[in-house]
Amino acid sequence: MRERGNGRRGATARTPLSRERVIRTAMAVADEKGAAALTMRAIAEPLGVEAMSLYHHVAGREEILDGMVDAVFGEIDLPPRDTDWKSAMRRRAFSARTVLQRHPWAIGLMDSRSQPGPATLGHHDALIGALRAAGFSVPMAAHAFSLIDSYLYGFVIQELSLPFSSSAQLEEVAGAILRDAPAGAYPHLTELATEHALKPGYDYADEFAFGLTLILDALHPDETAGPDRATPTPRPGRRSAAPGTGPAASSPQHQRAGRSAAG
Repeated sequence: MRERGNGRRGATARTPLSRERVIRTAMAVADEKGAAALTMRAIAEPLGVEAMSLYHHVAGREEILDGMVDAVFGEIDLPPRDTDWKSAMRRRAFSARTVLQRHPWAIGLMDSRSQPGPATLGHHDALIGALRAAGFSVPMAAHAFSLIDSYLYGFVIQELSLPFSSSAQLEEVAGAILRDAPAGAYPHLTELATEHALKPGYDYADEFAFGLTLILDALHPDETAGPDRATPTPRPGRRSAAPGTGPAASSPQHQRAGRSAAG
C-alpha cells in the first residue's frame, strides 16, 4: 500500500521510512501512551503512512518490540573498563535507572525477548565481563547480575508508582495522610514522615544510592584475576578442608579432643 501524500505538490520529499524510524516512533508512542497502546496503526499515524506500509520494514509488532528493547539497552552506559568493579556497576545502574525513567514501559520487557538484539547481548556481555575481570566466578557473576538488576528494576517500578515526584508534592500527600489519620493511630509512620521524609532536602531518589551501596558492599569476588585480568584463577585456600585438617586441626582444643576420642 502506498504511503499517504502530504497534499502539496512540490513539497520537500518525505523522510524515507526505515526500520529504525519505525522503532523510534514506536518508542515515542509508548513513552507517551504506554506499551498497551502500541498498535501498528498508532505507530503509522505519526509517520504519516498507512499501517500496512510498516510491514515493508518490520515483520510485525513482535519485531518492533524486539527493536525497542534493544534500543533501550543501547541507551544505557556500559560498565566502564577504567575503574574498579563497584564503581563500574554503580555507574551502569544509575545510567539504567535514568533510561528506564525515560522509557517506563520498558521495565516489563527488558529481559522478555527471545530474540535479543546486538545492543542487548553486548550490554549483558560487558556487564558479565566486568564482573569476571574483577574476580567473580561464573556462578557469582550470575548471582551479582541478577541481584543488581532485580533491585534496579524493582526500585524503578516503585519509584514510578509513587503519588509524588517532588518534595512539594510529597509534603502535600504526606500532610494530607497525617491530617486525616486518627491521632496516635500510626505513631511509627508519623515519626518516619516527620523526622525523615518531610525534612528539608529529603529526596526519595537518594534511597536508590543507599540500597545499591548495600548490595555492592555485600558482593565480593570469589576468585583472583589472572595477569591479564580476563582469566580469573581460584584463590588459594578456597577449597573446603578435609576432615581433620586445616588450622583448627592443630589447635590445642582439637588435639585434646582427638586424644580423648582415641583413649
